[in-house]
Amino acid sequence: MFSKGLILASTSRYRRDLLQRLGLPFECVAPGTDETRLPGEPAAAMATRLARIKAEVVAASHPQAIVIGSDQVALRGTDVLGKPGTVARCREQLRASSGQEVVFLTAVHVIDGSAGRTESHVDRTVVQFRDLSDAEIDRYIERDQPLDCAGGFKAESLGIALFDRIESIDPTGLTGLPLSWLCGALRRARVQVP
Repeated sequence: MFSKGLILASTSRYRRDLLQRLGLPFECVAPGTDETRLPGEPAAAMATRLARIKAEVVAASHPQAIVIGSDQVALRGTDVLGKPGTVARCREQLRASSGQEVVFLTAVHVIDGSAGRTESHVDRTVVQFRDLSDAEIDRYIERDQPLDCAGGFKAESLGIALFDRIESIDPTGLTGLPLSWLCGALRRARVQVP
């Protein structure tokens, strides 16, 4: 095992639940970073920058730990889709996504403080929404309450019924933390997985 400590620089319950799958002891620390998009910043650059900043902020106060930062951006064409926050905004996002492709870019940044190493990765997942009726959208929102999810759905739950297909190398990337890549990064940091 390892003795440096593993920290997820996040308060996301979805990322926490994903990392728990690995059966490793870890703690969650809120990075408290500003997640505002910079003027003209491309979506992939924004996700990468935010994942790195989250990890760096937490690593600054835990210099010997292995710190994982992550951020996700959802794109429908050039429109960045955030977390809807309200039922009305979720309904609006899902109506606009009906019959459309939405691309999810999930960036991960790992800092191995004791070794002075960093690694970054961006996972790309494409979701093809089927044509959705207003009644289907309303039923879905009522049952799954996806108000805290980018794009307004939970693919790991009932949201899977909204799609014609998902194209992904790592399905956990869509939920917010691409575990296949992360396992490799942790092994390179001398963490035994599994």
